[in-house]
Amino acid sequence: MIGQYGGFDFHKYHRDFKAAFYGIEACSFPGDEDCRHLIEESKRKGFRVGVHFPFRANGSAIRDALFLSSDPGEREAAFEQIRTELEYLTVLKPEYVLFHYPKPVILDDRVDWKLWRFGDRREYIFESERTLSGLIERSEFLFEWLDLRSREYHFTPILEFDALNRYVYEHDFFENLLLKYPQIQLCLDTARLHLQDKLDPRFDAKAVLRKYAKYAGLIHLSTVQVNQTVQNSHYPVLPELSVQDGWTPIAEYLQIIRGENSRVKIMFEHRSDLITEDQLQQCYEWVDAIVNGSVYL
Repeated sequence: MIGQYGGFDFHKYHRDFKAAFYGIEACSFPGDEDCRHLIEESKRKGFRVGVHFPFRANGSAIRDALFLSSDPGEREAAFEQIRTELEYLTVLKPEYVLFHYPKPVILDDRVDWKLWRFGDRREYIFESERTLSGLIERSEFLFEWLDLRSREYHFTPILEFDALNRYVYEHDFFENLLLKYPQIQLCLDTARLHLQDKLDPRFDAKAVLRKYAKYAGLIHLSTVQVNQTVQNSHYPVLPELSVQDGWTPIAEYLQIIRGENSRVKIMFEHRSDLITEDQLQQCYEWVDAIVNGSVYL
């Protein structure tokens, strides 16, 4: 799959999308015309459409729905915002709708997060401000609500891990919810996992992949270079980008994912404009070889 963010970009579509690809993930489209282009092309070429919430650009400082907020009014507004968007999406009929989890993000107080990018202060709280029981209660409500909406609007809900604290990676409540509500799937972002692995000494990205890849319906695939600073975000994955230079260990991540889940879809969440067409083809072929088993490392 490829992504289309901020509108339907025909240049990116013609350059990046290949005949055998599964579909396109769309986010923050500015108006009905872009939606019409997406519908027409999906019908003409026969590909599937997924949505990264919100589908429509809303001009807000906060993109994601804060459905785990401690403010009841903010939570209610978040669920209403999602329902309104789902009503609009009935014309598009997306296969899935993706939301970031947790939102607000819960940050480990012991970690220096200055290299993590947030658009607005309301997007995160600290672990000391949220109890495990409170997170479990609101997550249970979220799963039940999404499960009901998925049946009502005929889509697969996907939760994409944002920054994680030990409530998720050291406890079993989230995995138990995935088992209770199998309609709800995960999205794992390789660059985000790598960034947290570099910033948080208690976080083990490979362990998270081994635990949760089996529940993933989608991988957001790109790389990032993390040393003293964060550089080259959303860079396409290429075999020559060395882990020793701070790049994401893509081959290792994909090997783990392949071992846990052979059905997962790969969405190239990268800036293909940063590389040549030959490099883009190399990126596709390298990933295909790892995921489909012809490359063993």
